[in-house]
Amino acid sequence: MSLPHPEDDPAFYDHVIAKRFLAWLIDLLVTALLTVVAIILTLGFGALIFPLIWGAIAIAYRTVMLTRYGATAGMLVAALRLRRLDGGRPGSTLCLWHSVIYSASMIVVPVQVASVAMMLTTPYRQGLNDWILGTTILNDYVER
Repeated sequence: MSLPHPEDDPAFYDHVIAKRFLAWLIDLLVTALLTVVAIILTLGFGALIFPLIWGAIAIAYRTVMLTRYGATAGMLVAALRLRRLDGGRPGSTLCLWHSVIYSASMIVVPVQVASVAMMLTTPYRQGLNDWILGTTILNDYVER
């Protein structure tokens, strides 16, 4: 099995970039709320290492959600799924690497700009982490 090619089945990739942005906003809210809960549970001491806690929670959240559902909560709302280019579901190790590379790219603005540029120009609408790992995000609801 392989992914449908964007020229043959464009519906799989229609509006993916806008939907990825919506998913990103939702996931940002989810990870922010989880981070606030973690800081409260540490009686405020977690605020001393706030960026590290948020980063760890974001990586864990994305890895668990992508491994279990093939999508984060934001991606589920936006009807998106992460898939390997051969069409298969990504395994837990691939999901971890996807989360780590994504998180690292968010720290360096030029890398994130390059990732967005890649989403706009690659046929499969791949960001930098997708391109490196051989994955893509596509519409979940499309029937073949």
